[in-house]
Amino acid sequence: MNIPRRTLLGAGAALASVPFMAEAAAPFRNDLPPAWHRFRIGEFEATVVSDGRLPLGQPGPAFPASPAAEIASLMESNFLPVNAANLEQNALIVNTGRQLILFDTGMGDSMGAASQMFGPTTGRLLRNMRAAGIEPAQIDMVILTHAHCDHCWALVDAQGNRNFPNAQVAVTETDLRYWTDPANKRGPEFMTAFIDGATKNLNAYRDRMVMVRDGAEVVPGIQAIAAPGHTLGHTIYAITSGGRTLVNSGDLAHHQVLLLRRPLWEFSFDTDPKMSAQTRARALDRFATDRTQVLSYHFPWPGLGHVVRETEGFSWLPSPMEVTSLE
Repeated sequence: MNIPRRTLLGAGAALASVPFMAEAAAPFRNDLPPAWHRFRIGEFEATVVSDGRLPLGQPGPAFPASPAAEIASLMESNFLPVNAANLEQNALIVNTGRQLILFDTGMGDSMGAASQMFGPTTGRLLRNMRAAGIEPAQIDMVILTHAHCDHCWALVDAQGNRNFPNAQVAVTETDLRYWTDPANKRGPEFMTAFIDGATKNLNAYRDRMVMVRDGAEVVPGIQAIAAPGHTLGHTIYAITSGGRTLVNSGDLAHHQVLLLRRPLWEFSFDTDPKMSAQTRARALDRFATDRTQVLSYHFPWPGLGHVVRETEGFSWLPSPMEVTSLE
């Protein structure tokens, strides 16, 4: 159907002349519903719970080796603001029928003002869990993809009490050692806060730690796959049940456009940016080849979708959300 531009402009002018209604039929609510989404992975029941938006601000500093003009072009061509890179925080909870497993915890409030380093839109995991009918005390295990602030700082509350009092915590020994080592506070400015926060949150569970090993199952149906670079112990997880597999990709790629279309770009929060880029490119190629469904922690809500090849990289195809039945 070909609609002349003049027709559209004329329609707009006509609408503009309609008097504004002083009173709406219903008042604006000015609030948002709880953010959670439930679906199936074979026989497992899965729930994605939001910890809220994590704003990076201007994208340039997060991608310091990338051409500013190319960053702006990619953002604009994908209808995204060129001056604001916003990430989501999509925490996955899997009910295997025997255990309730939480992957990553979001920012929390364990570090007081430091927990607000990305602003007040973070730290919403616990309230959204409860809205989804899941109490923190029901969690049997927290599996960490890595020990950065936005993945483990809600293990404890501001007083240092465990938010998940009955849970074990699974993490790689590499990340546990690195992110609780005071000697690593030197380097980028964020390192001091990251080390202090990881130490406080992880030490509260020292008596119930499970060390993750590459290629091994953490619990039946959940396999660890080493994906180093973002942190040296960064791990992704293949969740398999009833012939279906979902990969929780953690922080393999932070941005659905910039780091998929340009998978070899370096990201400033990576411990080893070059290793991270190579790990990312290999994993994305495997996801595209195998047509694997992915849950990405930082992609647009709820972070479920598939990776497909593009000319110079990859694209993200979000999975439709089923809201009338569990499939």
